[in-house]
Amino acid sequence: MRARGTQGERPATRHTRPGRRLLPWAALLALSLTLAGCTSDDAPTPTPSGSPVAKPTKLSFGVYGPDDEITAFQSVADNYNSLHDESKVSLESFPDHDGLLKAVESGDVPDVFMVSRRDLAVVQEAGLIQPVDELLDERGVDFGDGYARDALEAFSADNRLQCMPYGLSPMVIYYNKGLLDFDKMRARGLDAPDNTDGDFRWSFEQFEVAAKVATRPRKGTRGVYVDPTLRGLAPFIYSGSGQLFDDEEQPTSLAFSDEDTQTALETALPLLRDPTLTLTEKQLAKASPLEWFERGKLGMIEGFRSLVPELRQVQGLEFDVMPMPILDSSATVGDISGLCLSADAASTPEAADFLFHAVSTPSVQKVTRTGYLAPANLEVALSDDFRQPGRLPDQATVFTTSVRSMVIPPLLDNWSELEAAVAPTLEELLTIPVIDDLTALTEEIDAESRTVLDPESASPSASPSGE
Repeated sequence: MRARGTQGERPATRHTRPGRRLLPWAALLALSLTLAGCTSDDAPTPTPSGSPVAKPTKLSFGVYGPDDEITAFQSVADNYNSLHDESKVSLESFPDHDGLLKAVESGDVPDVFMVSRRDLAVVQEAGLIQPVDELLDERGVDFGDGYARDALEAFSADNRLQCMPYGLSPMVIYYNKGLLDFDKMRARGLDAPDNTDGDFRWSFEQFEVAAKVATRPRKGTRGVYVDPTLRGLAPFIYSGSGQLFDDEEQPTSLAFSDEDTQTALETALPLLRDPTLTLTEKQLAKASPLEWFERGKLGMIEGFRSLVPELRQVQGLEFDVMPMPILDSSATVGDISGLCLSADAASTPEAADFLFHAVSTPSVQKVTRTGYLAPANLEVALSDDFRQPGRLPDQATVFTTSVRSMVIPPLLDNWSELEAAVAPTLEELLTIPVIDDLTALTEEIDAESRTVLDPESASPSASPSGE
């Protein structure tokens, strides 16, 4: 779509040409001609001095996040309020995504609000939002060069952009630099990635070597931990040419029993569930994987950009990031957020004006500087506001380059139910040191998924266990 204005400024109306002003004499001439054409019948009636002044439209902005990020969002709203008299924005903040979603589902829908991409099907099917593509195009948003195509597709449905992409953070590998020094590993003749030319990639074999190097029994350290969840396993499945779902548009089942998916799992699982290299149940009972990483006792962990500020505050922790390892090809998943416009906004034009302001480069810069956000706005993502040179992680560009490898899952309105249905069996998949029958276990996962994705076809007999 073609940009029609400068992002960050209120667009001119169709009858105004920005940058041109009438000279004083021309203005006077126009005024005199207008007055000359008026009669006593059509002369404007003066406004009584006692007439009430129109009150500004009250708008609400719903967001979630840690305190520092909420403070930045408040600054965005304050800046808008200082520039506009016709509407005023108040912030409605929540500590996490679930809190905001629960409020929205209960009927407390802010005029503009943040969602995870996983929520899109829920809010759209409930009729809580309205498309934003035409409204933002009229206000000059640069969809063509300003945003990655994947980000726009992630929030598109029914051939319309339903919400504006805001955050786009691919899953990457965080690693402890005290446990993993790639230069020293290569000097020892070990197969380690060489990133001196800026090509941040590594094979699964190199990832496995790193996990073994970071595992030091005498120091009580372990090499790697991957969450036994769909999100945790998805990058390895996709990278190994497998599929997470049987259909990427209208899935009726997970595809763990698919031949290609099983091949990917056969490659990844021996490492990911190796009890000598990953955290044990006893260790997980004492602390979370993130806590073990912060203590310097875990070499590698999956994560998104939002981990950065917390890790920076851990005294003595030196960390960096790498993309997800490659089995056959580069692949990862993402933590994607967007800003939606309520279907029942107090004023759609005014709410659209604020949305335009919130996604403008200056506004996104403010939030990005807090360190949590990997912005969908490409101008900010490629700037020092995001890279933050001189601060950890050193290789922040891994986040932006990994966007190209992101796989966008299908839109589902029951993600949480799906995760819950398969959670116990996925945990078995990653905790059993030796699996006697991988096919049976993956078929069980697929059968469990159908109770959520295609309940009409699912039946007790569909489960391999017969339960």
